[in-house]
Amino acid sequence: MTPPQTSQPRSPSPHAGRVIAALDGVGVRRYTTGQIILDGIDWTVRSGEHWALLGANGAGKTTVLRLIGALMFPTVGTVEVLGHRLGAVDVRELRAVIGLVSGAQKVPQDATGHTVVLTGATGTVQPLWRKYDAATRERAHRLLAELDCKELADRPFGVCSGGQRARILIARALMADPSLLLLDEPFNALDLPSREDLIDALHRLALDRPELATVTVTHHLEELSPAIGHAVLLRDGRVQARGPVAEVLTGERMTACFGRPIEVSRYEGRWLARSGRN
Repeated sequence: MTPPQTSQPRSPSPHAGRVIAALDGVGVRRYTTGQIILDGIDWTVRSGEHWALLGANGAGKTTVLRLIGALMFPTVGTVEVLGHRLGAVDVRELRAVIGLVSGAQKVPQDATGHTVVLTGATGTVQPLWRKYDAATRERAHRLLAELDCKELADRPFGVCSGGQRARILIARALMADPSLLLLDEPFNALDLPSREDLIDALHRLALDRPELATVTVTHHLEELSPAIGHAVLLRDGRVQARGPVAEVLTGERMTACFGRPIEVSRYEGRWLARSGRN
C-alpha cells in the first residue's frame, strides 16, 4: 500500500522563510503522445530550505527541476518562482536570477575556471569581456575560493576532474547571487574523494548562506549532505511523500517509491540506502 504523503502546513509559522518556489496542481503532458509526465504536483520551497528530489528514472525529477528553473511551462496548474507566476513574467529575466548546475550545460573546454565562473554574470556560454569590470572579476575569484577551488582559476575547464568541474559550475551559478540553486545530479560519475569534496562544499555553502534555498536531484542517499533537511519522493510523475527528511527517507517510503525492499539508515547526518531482502 502506498504510504500517505507527508503534508506541508498550509499556514506557515511567522518564522517560516519566504516562498521561493510553489507548484500548485501542476501537471505536464507530452503533446505528441499524450503521455502524462507529472500529475497533481503540490510543493513549496522556502528560503533557507535544502531539498532532495528522489525517484527512479522516468519519475519526473528533471521535469520538476525544469519547471522551477523557468525552463518550461506546466500543462495544467500554476508554478510561481521568486514571486512570479510562469506565463505572466519574462522567463529570460527570471532564469538570470536562478542558479542552475547540470551536466548538460555547455562550457568551452579551453576556458579557464575563472572565465567559466565569469560567464555566470552574463548567463552566457562564451565570455562577454566588456561586461566584466574589476569587481565582477574579483567576485569570481572569491566564489572559486568559497567552493575551495581557487587553484583552478587558471586551469582549462576541460582538464579539470569531474568534481572540480562541478564546483566550478556551482561557483558560476552563484555569480547571479541567486535565492534558488538547482543541482541536477551534480555527483554524476564522481569518484569517492570527489563526491565527498563536493558534499563538504555544499554543506559549507548552506551554512554560509542561510537564505539560499537548494534543490538537489540525485539517485543516491549517500550523496546528500547533512544540510539537506527536506525531501520529495516521486514515482510515475506523482508525489509519493514530501516533508522533513526524517519523515520521508524511511525504509517503508523508499520501498514504496522504488518498488523494491529498501533499508535506510542514518549516521551523523549522512544517509545510506541498500536493497533489503524480500
